Amino acid sequence: MIWRLVVLGGLCVLLLGAEGSSCGGKTVTFHRTQQDESQGQGHARPRRGSSSGTPRPFYRPPFTSCRTPLTPDEHKVLDDNTHETGFNGDDGSYVILTWVGDGTGQEAPHDFTEDYAKSFHDISHRINHTFIREEFGVSVGPGSSVILTADIPVVDHPGGIIFTSTDAGATFKFIQLPFHLAQPITYHFLNPDYLVALSIDGGLWLSLDFGAKWTKVHDGVHSFSWGAGINLFFSFSRADTVEADERGDLVLKRTQDLGKTFTTIHEDIYSFGYIGAFLFFSVMEDSRSPRVMYFSSDQGETFSRALLPAASTEQFYSILDGDVDMLFMHVDNPGDTFFGTMYTSDDRGILFSKSLERHLFDGHRKSDFTNITSLRGVYLTNKLDKDGRIRSVISFNRGGMWRQLNKPENVECEEQIKNCHLHIHGEHSRNNRIVPMLALSEPTAIGLVIAHGTVGDSLSSSQHPDVFVSSDGGYNWRGTLRGPHHYSILDSGGLIVAVETQREGQVKTIKFSTDEGQCWKSYNFTDQPFFFAGLASEPGTKAMNVSVWGFRPEEDSQPMWVAVTIDFQSLITRECNDQDYEEWLAHATYEGDLKRRGCLLGVKETYRRLKKQSVCRNGRGFVVSKKQSPCLCTREDYVCDYGYYRHVNTSECVRQNAANKTLELCLNGEEDELLTAGYRKVPSDRCEGGFNLQLAVQTVIRPCGVKPSPGPPPAKSSSPIRHFDTPRERLVLILVCAGAGAIVLVAIVSAIIAVKRVVQRNSSPVYRFSNLRIQDEDNSNTADLESATSSNGTVCQQDSDDDLIE
Repeated sequence: MIWRLVVLGGLCVLLLGAEGSSCGGKTVTFHRTQQDESQGQGHARPRRGSSSGTPRPFYRPPFTSCRTPLTPDEHKVLDDNTHETGFNGDDGSYVILTWVGDGTGQEAPHDFTEDYAKSFHDISHRINHTFIREEFGVSVGPGSSVILTADIPVVDHPGGIIFTSTDAGATFKFIQLPFHLAQPITYHFLNPDYLVALSIDGGLWLSLDFGAKWTKVHDGVHSFSWGAGINLFFSFSRADTVEADERGDLVLKRTQDLGKTFTTIHEDIYSFGYIGAFLFFSVMEDSRSPRVMYFSSDQGETFSRALLPAASTEQFYSILDGDVDMLFMHVDNPGDTFFGTMYTSDDRGILFSKSLERHLFDGHRKSDFTNITSLRGVYLTNKLDKDGRIRSVISFNRGGMWRQLNKPENVECEEQIKNCHLHIHGEHSRNNRIVPMLALSEPTAIGLVIAHGTVGDSLSSSQHPDVFVSSDGGYNWRGTLRGPHHYSILDSGGLIVAVETQREGQVKTIKFSTDEGQCWKSYNFTDQPFFFAGLASEPGTKAMNVSVWGFRPEEDSQPMWVAVTIDFQSLITRECNDQDYEEWLAHATYEGDLKRRGCLLGVKETYRRLKKQSVCRNGRGFVVSKKQSPCLCTREDYVCDYGYYRHVNTSECVRQNAANKTLELCLNGEEDELLTAGYRKVPSDRCEGGFNLQLAVQTVIRPCGVKPSPGPPPAKSSSPIRHFDTPRERLVLILVCAGAGAIVLVAIVSAIIAVKRVVQRNSSPVYRFSNLRIQDEDNSNTADLESATSSNGTVCQQDSDDDLIE
């Protein structure tokens, strides 16, 4: 593959492509902090919040980390394939790297490279030396498409200016827009020619030819999102747009033919979002009632109110993750508790079951919830226990059960610590500047997880966490690097690189491992150390090149940004063969019945994986291969159904506050009578046979308020039939039937009223979505529900609460 790279005038923009990316590549922004600036000027400055006194000693369990020195030949090969480039900017305060392309090149709009960032040349003339906006100046789409937005005054131009490229920046086309952009242009997930944009005056604009022509779709739009296919959803206000979302005066619409016709999905909404296959929106149904939330799994054709256990008006809700099968939702506890309850949904996004109590959600409205993408069904998060300590838990069956992480095999706790486990630092720790990176996993690096953690009774606030690695998706861990590091996965997991975080100094060394972190080699990539900003590698983990970014102060006090690109492909030259791989059964370390060894979500998966001792290249053609076989169902394949919870001392699901197992709900204008044993199969679970529920789950659906249709006529009987022939007999029969009917009617009405009260009180809570939010893909920022679309901005808060970590 060939890639390209470019640098914009006052800031650096690296445009590199990600294979198979359907919605654009990865964007990374590196900033120089005030601390960095002061260091660059030669003045040491104490870190904010540091104490002048003697710091409290913290016990760090020791572990042995394997180190192997480079041979002279290896050092020479790396020296010959390490390339450094400097970029002079305006104020040099930050650098933006955006990855784009489909394997045809690598680039950025003022400098250009076709050799993986090893050398650059200026391409400013391709965009007429135009200044590009610092805010959403670059929008990356599927394939090799990229859009640059010019930085021009709004008052002097009737519309904005963009430059479009379909060849990863090799050529650009100048386009004058009939409007000014309010936020980045949004691509369709699959077709880069379909673009949607929001203007500063609330106009929704659509282009079907990659920006050449634009048509206004609607006025007064607040937010929008692509759905499945070419479904486009948007919310708008009929008249006054000021605070319409806060008043719940927005209308949610959908177009299925790219703006030709529209369908109103719901009125009086506050906000909406789309994630996985689910459309959701919050509504004010009654002026005297708080907001309620609705979900749709069929692109808004039908929708139903989400059924969650009782929640007060003080709570906020957050969609943590979602796909076509289910959703993870956090429901905050009342008050400033910094924790709540996590729920998982059914495949309709309507019925939610309790998954984890006391789930941490800190004062920044950020969660440590992480999807371990290197192994199916694995999720990692932190909880705030009653003793005020933060502890890590992991689930291997999509939130069905959670447990603490195993102690790393090469780390021992102090003798007085009885409950010794590994605890992983997440978003809360990164906000507190305890760790520089979150846990890292990649779908192509099967089972590999890299994370910062501490070993002990709970998560530590020490400023020196260590790096731990798991090779089996989080079951077992090993201490691998002492102290905080930046790390990246290359060559589909065949290579790991890391740069140690130097809080007070400059960097010049990179560490790399070819055996999933068991042993490391170090290489000095420069003779002139610089202040580290970050690592940059191609998304998808296919590449074997990595760029170390940073800056050096110059004599005129203006910094020079530096990119040092190291090509490990020149060092690891042998292509892997069949003998380098092994058959690996996922989840085989799970404790339980040997017959079910490796069963997870109803399926056994055996992967073809690179052996740790094999030093070779997977290469860009590497494809993850696996074999699947179904498993018998057990109780682990089920979660507790709506209205039930898993008892703390057993695996049984227990009914909440009621003994009656019948729940009457009204979904989509229909009465859905759910007869349940309290268990519901985990969405996407494909087990067969096995575990047999005591009461068969059956659903009877009929229109609300309409009696069931009459059954078949009774069969003829050979017994004599009594006829009532006289008027007196008929009158007595009528009076008896009327009396019995009245009694039955009163009983039915009383029963319905009682059941409705029970359901309303215990099963169908009313709650207020005061701050419904979606967690971003990179787990680093959260976005308001109003912006929970492909047109989002993000909310980033800098303050932190140090007292949450003990």
